[in-house]
Amino acid sequence: MKALNHIITAVAVFFSFFAHSQEVVPKTYINPLDIDYSYMVYNSSKNISYRSGADPAVIEFRGEYYMFVTRSFGYWHSKDLVNWEFIKPKQWFFEGSNAPTAFNYKDSLVYFAGDPAGYGSILYTDDPKSGEWTPTASITSNIQDSELFIDDDGKAYLYWGSSNVYPLKVKMLNKDDRFLETGVEKELINLVEEEHGWERFGENNFHPTLKEGYMEGASMTKHNGKYYLQYAAPGTQFNVYADAAYVGETPLGPFNYMKNNPYSFKPGGFANGAGHGITVKQTNGQYWHFATMALASNSHWERRLAMWPTYFDDEGLMYTNTSYGDYPLHAPGHPTKAGLHTGWMLLSYKGKATVSSTQKQIRKSTSTDGDYDITEMPLEKNSDGEIISKVLTDESPKSFWVAEANDDQQWVEIEMLSPGNIYAFQLNFHDEDSGIYTRTEGLRHRFTLKVSENGKDWKTVVDRSNSYIDAPNAYLPLNEPVKAKYVRYNNLQVPGKNLALSEIRVFGKGLGKKPAKVKGFTINRQEDRRDAAFKWEPVKGAQGYNIRWGIAPDKLYQSWLIYGENEHFMRNLDKGTTYYFSIEAFNENGISEKTEIREVK
Repeated sequence: MKALNHIITAVAVFFSFFAHSQEVVPKTYINPLDIDYSYMVYNSSKNISYRSGADPAVIEFRGEYYMFVTRSFGYWHSKDLVNWEFIKPKQWFFEGSNAPTAFNYKDSLVYFAGDPAGYGSILYTDDPKSGEWTPTASITSNIQDSELFIDDDGKAYLYWGSSNVYPLKVKMLNKDDRFLETGVEKELINLVEEEHGWERFGENNFHPTLKEGYMEGASMTKHNGKYYLQYAAPGTQFNVYADAAYVGETPLGPFNYMKNNPYSFKPGGFANGAGHGITVKQTNGQYWHFATMALASNSHWERRLAMWPTYFDDEGLMYTNTSYGDYPLHAPGHPTKAGLHTGWMLLSYKGKATVSSTQKQIRKSTSTDGDYDITEMPLEKNSDGEIISKVLTDESPKSFWVAEANDDQQWVEIEMLSPGNIYAFQLNFHDEDSGIYTRTEGLRHRFTLKVSENGKDWKTVVDRSNSYIDAPNAYLPLNEPVKAKYVRYNNLQVPGKNLALSEIRVFGKGLGKKPAKVKGFTINRQEDRRDAAFKWEPVKGAQGYNIRWGIAPDKLYQSWLIYGENEHFMRNLDKGTTYYFSIEAFNENGISEKTEIREVK
């Protein structure tokens, strides 16, 4: 009997251990968001074909969510803020919608505006899922780059403006009389580049001749009785595109500049930009900021969408968390970590990539004169005669590889620098002479992903060979992690004439040590107090560094992710503000301890 009890106990312990050893992989998402972005009509006269998603207007309506995006010829619906399904409306603006605005009025009606011509009716519906909309009889002007806001008392306001000269304005509308203008119109705020470094025009807030950034993308959030008038600057094509806010006691102001601006800012890393967005409240009370990211490879107007958690601190300051904001993040349904970094690191950075064929490989960057610096990479092969690609693991969305065909003979193989436990993939496809210039249904990305520990024995971990999903920025989390050093993408069919990819990103947990704490961190704020120079000692084994800063030691709300370098120059500070800085190193195994916080007056 004792022997039997020992056996039963041993079996129970075994199954208990087995059950506890199975890791519960959380639900996640990534930026840029994985949706079926529409092809644009911009530059179609020049035969430049590309997808874009920009200027999101996201609302909650009856417990679900709707996202309206510039010139997408429709909109998206979601129940969880992660999985989005496109709705093709039955009545819509002929050219799509430009810088749209939408408002949920007391869960009874959704109001919408965004006529590309700048003139047009406000549409409304009580059933956005159906795609049926009714236009108001009145015509109002100046609705481009606008924000419709209806206060709790039923008074309606239209904020608008897109200029490097003129300020944001507001006018009152009569919601109960076809949104006719009441005659109340007021100038509100303008850019102050001489004080606010982040408002300066150009990549990294620098341009040799143009000094004035663009103020655009008005948005209004009401929280705890205060009105947060939000705006974007300095330009949608730049890595420093950001959102900031002025705060007032009434919808008409006066408004005061929020001292931690810009509150939505993501200048570094793989995907840049965090401007011209909207802040929406989830059904559980959590706020989210949806924003525009600057892909800007085929065109400066080639953009993507992002979503980050948003908060209000004890001073009433609005801020977002964009730190590691293009790595896998916990989904909005997570009870305590929604929108925060999962801890899954980038395993594929500088991995050795070989490809089946090559038509061209291009490395691009945005130059200060508004054009591109372009380098065509020479054909290079390894000792086995395989074609090498150095643009698929460089953490740049602008660089890309184009295969000679679009068929099942095309592949990419990546040997990562070290093995690791893979949790997710992100495939960033590139549009190369696609010949598509509007919303097109029936597009598919068909492929498989295989992994290997030795480069010989392969296991299929993602099979979309029969998929009907259109996923230009496909995010592919695994149900359970898999250990590997090699990853192989096998193509079947993608939109366009040729398979083209800008980046294959592999995320997970490395098997080595995270980097040591950074030493020698120095900060030299320049004579122009909007600028600061940073240096530090390189950390052995680090992929890169993350500079964090803010207006107080406990308010380090902003961050800048940097790969490979041990110095940096910022031009985005507010001239009269004291800042606090810290830095950390990271690699495929994790993130180091942060340095002591430094005050810089």
